[in-house]
Amino acid sequence: MSRMTPFSSPLLLGFDTMEKTLERIAKGSEGYPPYNIERIRASADGSKAERLRITLAVAGFCDEDLEVTTEENQLVIRGRQSDESDGREYLHRGIAARQFQRMFVLADGMQVVSAELKNGLLSVDLIRPEPERMVRKINISVRD
Repeated sequence: MSRMTPFSSPLLLGFDTMEKTLERIAKGSEGYPPYNIERIRASADGSKAERLRITLAVAGFCDEDLEVTTEENQLVIRGRQSDESDGREYLHRGIAARQFQRMFVLADGMQVVSAELKNGLLSVDLIRPEPERMVRKINISVRD
């Protein structure tokens, strides 16, 4: 018995990678660190590109502890803190040195513009340029 999925329609050609991506997203949904995603309306350069900002709460991390990369069609944000106590003796330790990896799947054409760390918030700005509208005529060859 074969498994039927929404992407198994014969009219949806080449969407098998999207199905795998959706399965991967469903598996990895940890809640740390919390984040916001916002749409930025006004563009200073007047372009019609869609602008998005992802903001993660990364209190306690410095810029050397954070890494922002793009891998294939994913934005990957990693945080690694060292667990050095610097000779301190803690009576209570409620703030742990914690590692995280947060992944966001990017649509085709999405580009990371910048990343900024300010007041414990890491903001990553993305744009999606307006795609060119292209119509291409396909020649039909005749064979007898």
